Amino acid sequence: MKVLLVGSGGREHALAWKVAQSPEVSEVIVAPGNAGIAREPKCRLANVSAEDIPSLLDLAIAEKVGLVIVGPEAPLVNGLADVFTQSGLKVFGPPAKGALIEGSKVFAKNLMRKHGVPSAEFEVFDDYDRAAAYLKELTGPVVVKADGLAAGKGVLVCKDQAEALEALALIMKERTFGQAGDRVVIEECLTGEEASFIAFTDGEYVLPLASSQDHKPIFDDDKGPNTGGMGAYSPAPVVTHEIHDIIMKSVMIPTVEALAQQGSRYVGFLYAGLMIDQGSIKVLEFNARMGDPEAQPLLMRMKSDPVPLMLAAIDGNLRSCEIEWEPEDAVCVVMASGGYPASYAKGKPISGIAEAERLDGVKVFHAGTRLAGDGFVTSGGRVLGVTARGNGIAAAIDKAYEAVGKITWENVHYRRDIGKKALNRL
Repeated sequence: MKVLLVGSGGREHALAWKVAQSPEVSEVIVAPGNAGIAREPKCRLANVSAEDIPSLLDLAIAEKVGLVIVGPEAPLVNGLADVFTQSGLKVFGPPAKGALIEGSKVFAKNLMRKHGVPSAEFEVFDDYDRAAAYLKELTGPVVVKADGLAAGKGVLVCKDQAEALEALALIMKERTFGQAGDRVVIEECLTGEEASFIAFTDGEYVLPLASSQDHKPIFDDDKGPNTGGMGAYSPAPVVTHEIHDIIMKSVMIPTVEALAQQGSRYVGFLYAGLMIDQGSIKVLEFNARMGDPEAQPLLMRMKSDPVPLMLAAIDGNLRSCEIEWEPEDAVCVVMASGGYPASYAKGKPISGIAEAERLDGVKVFHAGTRLAGDGFVTSGGRVLGVTARGNGIAAAIDKAYEAVGKITWENVHYRRDIGKKALNRL
């Protein structure tokens, strides 16, 4: 069976690498993919944008693909799954109505409020002056969110009123995130420890993956602006067995049921970003796809073949499935271009990838690279996701950073504390 995988980042490299290992798969066509994916066995790139739905459909039909996997959120929000399903193709990814859970924070917050899914208190504004007047009545930390898609960067955590007003102006006046800032959500600032909880769902049954934890801010100790993610690890010890059960009962299952009641059979990955504080759980955000960089450690640990799971979800048969996991922990450290998430230079030659991958248990996933001659150069903000498995979180962290130490380019930046919160729980 041929598989079409849509996307070009580190998540898509991890998915392509894992899906290509399936005995059911003869070839993985990745559109548009990246330079690292091009070197994977059974993988071929197609020069089609992830957001060019008509051309992607033509490609899928011409190649007679048996499964379409959608990596990023934008094609889902724009209706790729709807169009492909109407053409008789099997798509692992929710329809546009379901993908709104990521495409509109206002939609997600209202859905949670209506169906009793725990989340922060919030207000919605589509007018700058009214939003500013509301902020001036508040004291202490607050979170200001652009309503629409902003590549993981549209959530601004503000320590005081002055920062919140700056964030509001950035979103609604300076239009930093474009149309995504037509509306804003202003919500209470939650405290605790974050975790990522991702599951397969067929629109009725929810099959959870192992727990994981992302590191959003650019600098160590969660300082600086949010990014698409600077590293992740799995499992996340903050998600105990008891917490896991609470998440399933109070967040994942009710959300899938709520989406179904709104006329959306949600098929695909459902991702809940959570704040956990002394046994209390609240949803920070939902994503309509697998996390990036959480995909990298999760897929490194996944023993099961994901392809039958995806097909079972599409056919509504997920209830009969299970997922097996490798016992080791896994850690992904994102190596980024200096300046990210703001402006950064491209075209910097990268050295040391081959040396890093010679380490046992290490895989280097590409996110923002391109080929130049016989080597790779940088072409994005997040460039590589250096991922390692180890017997325990400490060993996985050490191995990941040993690999990171072998890779370099001009003005490279990465966090040096990925996994520290897990170590603190040992």
